[in-house]
Amino acid sequence: MRAAERRHLALLRGVNNIGASKRVAMADLRTLFQSLGFTRVQTVLNSGNVVFTSKGGRSRDIGACIQEALASKLGLDASLLLLSSREVASAVRNNPLAKVASNLSHLLVLVPRERADLKRLEPLLRERWAPEKLALGSRVAYLWCARGVARSPVWGAVDRALARSGTVRNMATFSKVLALLESQEISWRRSSTRS
Repeated sequence: MRAAERRHLALLRGVNNIGASKRVAMADLRTLFQSLGFTRVQTVLNSGNVVFTSKGGRSRDIGACIQEALASKLGLDASLLLLSSREVASAVRNNPLAKVASNLSHLLVLVPRERADLKRLEPLLRERWAPEKLALGSRVAYLWCARGVARSPVWGAVDRALARSGTVRNMATFSKVLALLESQEISWRRSSTRS
């Protein structure tokens, strides 16, 4: 990858969930990102996860550009959060609940709007959630919802503490995203050594 190019994961909040009014086809999302000049655009699952490459630019500016295009071109008013490929790798590899979580679909990775918002979750660390657990990473929070998300007290408390401003995916999704990022990086390196 060229020095000025950076890989990102865009996460749209509340898109294509069961009963959600915010619906968008992943093909339309890919087309939108490509129309904005981003390359190597791929979607992961059907829940608003887009992996792409940008040619420089600050994450805040990139996010604002995408947010504006979602509204103007797709009529989609959805919250968007960006993570760098390094932040995705760190979220998966530095998972403090890896030994506890027996089902990756019940282990949530919550991305707050701002890294500083994690401080709003610190008081919840003093609560007893057993059999559930809550842990904080450098950019994300980890929620082990032992009996599933729908019946999880820890998820409800975290979502309220952040005033519903973050977005969440399960660890299975984050692992798929990381695998995609790593496979694309390997492909890119192979193709660049041939040329």
